[in-house]
Amino acid sequence: MTAPHPPDPEPAVEPPVETAVEQAVEPETHDDGPPPAGPLANLGAGLVTLALGVGGVVVSLALGVGTPAQPGSGMWPLVVSVGLVVLSLAQLVVGRAGGDGERFTRHSWMPLVGLATLLGLVALLPVIGFEIPSLLLSLVWMRFLGGESWRTSVVCSLGAVVALYLVFVAALGTNVPHLF
Repeated sequence: MTAPHPPDPEPAVEPPVETAVEQAVEPETHDDGPPPAGPLANLGAGLVTLALGVGGVVVSLALGVGTPAQPGSGMWPLVVSVGLVVLSLAQLVVGRAGGDGERFTRHSWMPLVGLATLLGLVALLPVIGFEIPSLLLSLVWMRFLGGESWRTSVVCSLGAVVALYLVFVAALGTNVPHLF
C-alpha cells in the first residue's frame, strides 16, 4: 500500500496588474496636494463663474452682436459668455457631489497675482514702452509664479523680450510703444 500524496499547495495569488487604461481612468491620490474642496466650494465656484458669464452676456449685448453675416464686436464675447453660463449651470447641478476639485490654499491666489501683473504691464505699456514691463512680467511669472531659477528666469525673459522686439518692431514695424 502506498502512502497518500499530500494535497498540492494552492498557487500564490499575485495582485492583478493594472493596464494603462485602468491607470488612466483611476485618478492618483497625492498626499502632498491640497485636500478636496467639497460641495460648498463647488457651489461657490459655480456661482462666481455664472456671475461672470451673465456679466459677459450683458456687456456683449451692449457692444452689439450684429448678424452672422455681419458680426458685431460683441458676437464672440457673447458666444464665450453663453458657454460659460451653460458650463456654470452644469457645475451647479453636477458639482454638488464634491468631485475632485481642490480646496483654496495660498497657491490659489497665484492666478490673481498673474492677472495683477498683467494689468501692470497694460498700465505701463503706453508710459515706458513694452520692453521693461515685458521683462518684469516675464521675470515675475517665471521666477515667482513658475518657481524657475534666477538664471533660467533672466535668460528666458531677456530672450522673450528680444524676440518680441525683433518680430513686432524690427520685422513687422508695428506701432507698439517701445523705448529703443
